[in-house]
Amino acid sequence: FPDQPIHDNTPIGRPVRNTVLYILNEERVPVPRGSDGELYIGGPGVALGYWNRPDLTAERFVPDPYSGDPTACLYKTGDRVRLLPDGNLEFLGRTDFQIKFRGFRIEPGEIETALRSHGGVRDAVVMLREDSMERPQLTAYVAPHDGDSLQIQDLRDHLKTLVPEYMIPTTFVFLDRLPVTSNGKTDRTALPAP
Repeated sequence: FPDQPIHDNTPIGRPVRNTVLYILNEERVPVPRGSDGELYIGGPGVALGYWNRPDLTAERFVPDPYSGDPTACLYKTGDRVRLLPDGNLEFLGRTDFQIKFRGFRIEPGEIETALRSHGGVRDAVVMLREDSMERPQLTAYVAPHDGDSLQIQDLRDHLKTLVPEYMIPTTFVFLDRLPVTSNGKTDRTALPAP
């Protein structure tokens, strides 16, 4: 199995003026160069919170321990990133979709990227489904390219070359198109039960 996660190598650039970017671990300590962590944004260009949303402000805007200003805050983005050798950041996925399954911490985005690398897959979403009487299941929702017919075993064999066994979904659901929200993001709440 690969010892590095599968990524789609999406660079998201560098900080803009009046911002400082930090890549921090779960204890909000900087990670070593090249390691992945959560992206936090600081500096005078960062807002003080969300308008009329104190709950969301408390969750996303945290005190900045790296600034000499006691009122400074960091914005907790929820994006998993790592610093590339050229100084750009690479987007690795979202922390809010990370799951713990069978004793392993799994980033569904890694499985989704591996599925999308299959020639017949147009799009994919992976999530932990707990809506059956049985144990929770890692479920993949797959939208094939128009006209393509996919086989579950073919997808499993493809995944076996890219991710560890514990990251291979138990259940596959094929959809013509993945449901999307009004802003064009996948609507995970509209995905049908397997």
